[in-house]
Amino acid sequence: MIIKSLLLVAACFMTFSLSAQCCGKKTVDADVQKKETLNAVSASAETNQAKLPKLVDLGAKKCIPCKKMAPILEELTLEYKGIMDVEFIDVWEKENVAKAKQYGIQSIPTQIFFDANGKEVWRHEGYISKEDILSKWKELGSDMEKMKKEKEQKSK
Repeated sequence: MIIKSLLLVAACFMTFSLSAQCCGKKTVDADVQKKETLNAVSASAETNQAKLPKLVDLGAKKCIPCKKMAPILEELTLEYKGIMDVEFIDVWEKENVAKAKQYGIQSIPTQIFFDANGKEVWRHEGYISKEDILSKWKELGSDMEKMKKEKEQKSK
């Protein structure tokens, strides 16, 4: 009976820990090592693309906060095409496990903001609204709404 109780407590603790990692919300500054790794990854990817600010969301299709992020990422992709790149990486898929390690992911979802030169400028863990994403871009010096309007004016 005692062993069953201990196993039950251990299982609950592990479930809570995994849940907290998946659904935790906090803002973190990336350490120097993470930034160096990410800058190297970004630099190699950027050489073949136009230089645009980029939002990388690392999560999983089965994670509840990640599912809530999916329509936001889709909207950003469509509304800001040619202004900002948006990428989703499912870190629970075998082929993306190494990317999660490269990016130094501790919990999901994690959003990483890169400037047009591929340098990480901000990182967030947990759900973040579209409005907060756009507000953070503006705070970081990339006013996506302004750039969208300018692009629309040029196309007229």
